[in-house]
Amino acid sequence: MTDQEIYEQLARFISPNKRALFDRIAPLRTRHVTVVLEDIYQSQNASAVVRTSDLVGLQDIHVIENRNAYQLNPDVTLGSSKWVDVHRYRTHENNSLACVEALKRQGYRVVATSPRSPEITPDTIDLERPMAFCFGTELTGLSDDLMNAADEHLRIPMYGFTESYNISVSAAITLYTVMQRLRTSHVDWRLPEEALHTLKLSWARKMVHSPAHLEARLRKDAQADAEDQ
Repeated sequence: MTDQEIYEQLARFISPNKRALFDRIAPLRTRHVTVVLEDIYQSQNASAVVRTSDLVGLQDIHVIENRNAYQLNPDVTLGSSKWVDVHRYRTHENNSLACVEALKRQGYRVVATSPRSPEITPDTIDLERPMAFCFGTELTGLSDDLMNAADEHLRIPMYGFTESYNISVSAAITLYTVMQRLRTSHVDWRLPEEALHTLKLSWARKMVHSPAHLEARLRKDAQADAEDQ
């Protein structure tokens, strides 16, 4: 059975309202843009970025855990973490470089957010190639390893006395601006058809009881029907 066929079977066990939400939201998801969080230690900041990522349509979040464990605050995420895919890097000697290497293998250009960039901003960054926007710790920002490994540096314009935005605000400004630009551009940022079925299937599995057992039964029934024909 294909992912589409399995989803159509599982969908029978999901409310019509939830199925309608899946049909509406899945085509608005993207993997053309992703976000990287390096060593975030305040759960409310990590949670706010997860919630923003879901709201602007990002499907993937990459979390680097060199010193600080990744934790979420359910009062901030409001369930958004259930609908995004979190990829955690915490078992390597240098998790930051492991994350960067993995993203580059997938075709992403790694974009470090930093006041160091004199020109590139969310309003001017090139949209053609997939982008992974990196945000660092609340006090010191991104590590030197990640800064040096990045393909580009991006700054968010500031017009006040303080030196930086809060990390969750930085992520919100960057991701919202870039996604708004993408949605009005000619860039093919949407997921392909097959990926949409796979995505909806992953969501459906989170909505039904004992999805593995249920899928096994559905596959067995489908095989029996095929043998009878």
